[in-house]
Amino acid sequence: MNNIKKFLNTRLGFMTMLIVFLWIKSIIAYYVDFSLGIADVIQHLILVINPIATSVFLLGIALYINKSKVSYIVMGVIYFIESILLYGNILYYREFTDFLSFNTITGVGKVSKGLGSSATNLIAPHDFLFWIDLIIILVLFLTHFIKMDPRPFRKLNAFAVSMVGLMLFSLNLMLAECNRPQLLGRTFDKAYIVKYLGLNAYLGYDSIKTAQNSQVRSTAVGTDMDNVLQYQSDNYAAPNPKYFGKAKGKNIIIIHLESFQQFLIGMKVNGQEVTPFLNSLYNDKNTMSYDNFYHEVGQGKTSDAETMLESGLFGLPEGSFFSSLGTDNTFQAAPAILGQKEGYTSAVFHGNIGTFWNRNDVYKNMGYNYFFDSSYFKQTNDSSLEYGLKDKLLMSESVKYLEQMQQPFYAKFITVTNHYPFPLPDEDNDGFVRPDTNNDAVNNYFATAHYLDSAVQEFFQYLKDSGIYDNSMVVLYGDHYGLSNSQNTALAPLLGYNTDDWNNFDNTQLQRVPFMIHMKGLKGGINHTYGGEIDVLPTLLHLAGVNSKGYIEVGTDLLSKAHDPVIAFRNKNFVTPSYTVIKGNDGDYVVYKNKTGEQMDLNTDPALKKKVERWQKQVNKKLQISDTVNNKNLLRFYTPTGFTPVDPKNYSYQNQINQLINTRSALGLKSTSIYSKNNNQSTTSMYRTDAPEIGTDRSPIDSWDYVKNYNTKD
Repeated sequence: MNNIKKFLNTRLGFMTMLIVFLWIKSIIAYYVDFSLGIADVIQHLILVINPIATSVFLLGIALYINKSKVSYIVMGVIYFIESILLYGNILYYREFTDFLSFNTITGVGKVSKGLGSSATNLIAPHDFLFWIDLIIILVLFLTHFIKMDPRPFRKLNAFAVSMVGLMLFSLNLMLAECNRPQLLGRTFDKAYIVKYLGLNAYLGYDSIKTAQNSQVRSTAVGTDMDNVLQYQSDNYAAPNPKYFGKAKGKNIIIIHLESFQQFLIGMKVNGQEVTPFLNSLYNDKNTMSYDNFYHEVGQGKTSDAETMLESGLFGLPEGSFFSSLGTDNTFQAAPAILGQKEGYTSAVFHGNIGTFWNRNDVYKNMGYNYFFDSSYFKQTNDSSLEYGLKDKLLMSESVKYLEQMQQPFYAKFITVTNHYPFPLPDEDNDGFVRPDTNNDAVNNYFATAHYLDSAVQEFFQYLKDSGIYDNSMVVLYGDHYGLSNSQNTALAPLLGYNTDDWNNFDNTQLQRVPFMIHMKGLKGGINHTYGGEIDVLPTLLHLAGVNSKGYIEVGTDLLSKAHDPVIAFRNKNFVTPSYTVIKGNDGDYVVYKNKTGEQMDLNTDPALKKKVERWQKQVNKKLQISDTVNNKNLLRFYTPTGFTPVDPKNYSYQNQINQLINTRSALGLKSTSIYSKNNNQSTTSMYRTDAPEIGTDRSPIDSWDYVKNYNTKD
């Protein structure tokens, strides 16, 4: 005890005690108050060590101060601020399932308004653990168990402490990058940075990104929109009269097929169809299917796909637009456009946490009325995989909310089961036999795609049984590749290719993803038009009877006679209906003929070389316009005629069940929800799924009359 007391009566000893207290409080918050999705032993280890490094570095600042009293005061102030930030994050997370950002802290009035009178209701019984340390420290000083050490602390020793903090952080970052590559580059989720690097590192990272964004945006002026508007005018593709308004007044249901590539359509493995239902839908007379449709995502992957789908603009060259800029940018997005022009109610259904890719903030900026994340669904130990609720459970559990929405609605379902590394428990496998390559990810990919196919089939059957199908247009698209280029050589034999002959042309062809528009009475067929995800928004708007002219979108309507068929990839490679163009390692063009895969020699074909150069300028311009609009937030300077800019403060994803009930009740006989149209009877019993977690005999948990009592959000 004497040795402990002696150590605590030194500056370094006192600092060590504060670090231990901060570490204990952080660990309690991590495991009790935050949902950080700890998946393995390494993540547990990282979580345990990540509060230490920044605490050592920050508290070590006080060691550089010569005067003993001032040094202790500075150390105490830093410790108190750290405690306040920790507890502030706890309260904020309990209310918003999110962490305090730089903008949130600097706008403290908004935080107080956001929490409102509910702040006291957020206090939990165990919260005394976050403050009892201050009482302990006070008692230790009052009883003279701890006294200020009057001796000066050598600058060299203070520097050594700082270096220890930096070394610990470097070790922490190295472990984090090993477990989650490109952690800071792609920034999937705020919770990921907190989980891997801690709250201090997250706030520092967010502050740097905020400063960078502010610097870029501070240079923007309204006249920067001139070039953008000129580009939009020059490249506008007028709607095809044959299809314009074909889906006017119809519900629009988007099914986001996670990591789903085009080669899966029609494919058999071991004599079994991998996706039998999607195959039938692809060839259905009421489906317009595209076989030359490419994803155009960058590092943001799924969030990039959503950026293009909703806003008609690309993701960023690096990182995720949702994570970097989406929480602050002004949008002219599908939910707001359809809501204002055609009276649509909008919602997203997703079985992951709302903070992933910052969706809970970005969706408000887009004008989504509702966002049902994982907290709105029944959770059990076996209901979720790494990226959220299994697809069959997501879709079956979503209908209790979908049936309450006023029609027409714009609803997006984001599936996750077919996500790398494609794990699928045996109980979810209906007998499908995986291929037997030397790559487990390739083998498992077919099994999870098969599961996704079955989930979509069950959902379609519900749409038909409930009557939603007859008044809906369903859009299905693959968001990005599932298997990377490094895995394609293991995939090649299954596709009938010789691995030794596989090259970059083949890799590029595998960037095709399905795009299907299905609607009763739609003249379908397989369309060979070349297009990409950037073209989806103007296509859907025109089908819904909304002219895209005036909105800033760099894609063009796939059905328009003026559609631009040059597909731009985020790395500036591109595909035309005749050629695939890839920049080689030496910077020269490598051009392949699409029909044969033959590599072309531009030196002997100057006419083709000129075409390639012209296409490249076209691609560069398209990407540059999109990046300028996004990086400078230029849409704040421009409002299309008849459009009202979205105010995110008008949207809340708390208490959404009450919002649905109150809206339906207020409308009374004018309610257009499926629930109302079904004589105020739920349609959930019409949903049939073979998901082992539910079974064909659905439990009372799935009925609307019970859900409002079940859901903890209300």
